[in-house]
Amino acid sequence: MGMKVRQPEGLAPLLSQESFEKLQGIMYVRHFEKGSCLFWEGDAANHLYYIMEGRVRTTKSADNGRTLTLYLHQEGDLIGQMDPFLDSVHNFSAEVTEDVKVGVIQRKDLEVLLWQNSDLAIEFMKWMGLMHRLTQTKFRDLIMFGKTGALCSLLIRLSNSYGKEIEDGIFIDLKINNTELADMIGATRESVNRMLSELKRDGVIYNQSGHMVIKDIAYLREVCHCENCPKQVCRM
Repeated sequence: MGMKVRQPEGLAPLLSQESFEKLQGIMYVRHFEKGSCLFWEGDAANHLYYIMEGRVRTTKSADNGRTLTLYLHQEGDLIGQMDPFLDSVHNFSAEVTEDVKVGVIQRKDLEVLLWQNSDLAIEFMKWMGLMHRLTQTKFRDLIMFGKTGALCSLLIRLSNSYGKEIEDGIFIDLKINNTELADMIGATRESVNRMLSELKRDGVIYNQSGHMVIKDIAYLREVCHCENCPKQVCRM
């Protein structure tokens, strides 16, 4: 492609720069506008997407018609269905929330690259394992500790992905409304309104210029029984 871009945050601990450059060598660049989709749930899983610029969210449709937001992806993330050597379909959709520039990797090119490079194949398998762990921890939060625990875990994940240290807490550098928060934990907007009001009343969080600030992250960790996962797992 004639240019170098930084490694995905999720790959950085597991994939060497040399291996990442090999992946970069089989990418081709595409642009998608806000409101479009990289792929839909049920589409053939023939490509991976490396986000060079912009933001994407991945969502899962439920039988009752609701949509659950699984992840918020940003620059440096690699997304897609990770099933090399198998014919499969995407079990989630990828919606563009901010105009994106992506590096597209065709599955057939990835398969050849993995066959040719055993080190890359091993590193890539480790990263796939990390992605599965990320998914498992998210569903653990949703299932085991109720909606309040899931919301507290979500706020911790937001702080790890978008947080900036300020004098009296962690400033979440992403504007997100209560409906979007509800879609991330499978709750109603009304229940999220109530839980956030309780957290504000207890001095755990507050709002600043349309952004959330976390004052007492230890409280959030206690509610969701935080297991102190590394940030590449405890993220959006």
